[in-house]
Amino acid sequence: MTLTRRLIVCLDVRDGRVVKGTNFVGLRDVGDPVALAEQYEREGADELVFLDITATQEERATLLDLVRRTAERLFIPLTIGGGVRSVEDIAAVLRAGADKVGINSAAVRTPSLINEGAARFGAQCIVASIDAKREGDRWVVYTAGGHTRTDLNAVAWAQECAMRGAGEILLTSIDRDGVRTGYDLALTKAISTVVDVPVVASGGAGLPAHVVAAITDGGADAALVAGILHDGVTTVAALKSAMRAANLLVRDTAA
Repeated sequence: MTLTRRLIVCLDVRDGRVVKGTNFVGLRDVGDPVALAEQYEREGADELVFLDITATQEERATLLDLVRRTAERLFIPLTIGGGVRSVEDIAAVLRAGADKVGINSAAVRTPSLINEGAARFGAQCIVASIDAKREGDRWVVYTAGGHTRTDLNAVAWAQECAMRGAGEILLTSIDRDGVRTGYDLALTKAISTVVDVPVVASGGAGLPAHVVAAITDGGADAALVAGILHDGVTTVAALKSAMRAANLLVRDTAA
């Protein structure tokens, strides 16, 4: 059976507002998260991801009120990441209305959190969020919103996350984030070929062709976009049209 390829819109949230930067820095305000979420759903986005990008650095929980206000207005799946440190945090985010929970820094600190989350809530709820930066011939995992380097090899870590029960890998190239020169296809391919769970490519979309390449060349199951939509460079409809033209099966875009 041929699976539908997903176009996912990411909203990076700081202080209750959507922001966007380049290489995880230089953040600028681009709008209200609830309003943008509703807009992108109307335009035909398949899923939405909210990343509370400073929750880990500020050592606080994610913005549950914002999650509730958004979830009650949406019909498409919503993933929430940032500030999730425990099974109790996962439960709170899911109770607030999220469909999936992204875990990054806490999973690196306590890998068993993935096992516990998957066992309690199901693998489909647990997204291993991996931020990776190239070093020579490998990619290294970073945590705390791209600020803290670890010694983890991103490919090996993705394999471990899948083995522990993560139902999806959200893979972001720090090198490509916001640059709009295309996804890191080598990174995406390296991971998509060694895990048996869906991989979402993130970081680098600048053109519809980049989204197509993430799937056809990178082996991703879905492509995540942000800045090119926020800035009006393209639209959900245009991206899906390009995917359809490349013979990728996609959900019909809303009128």
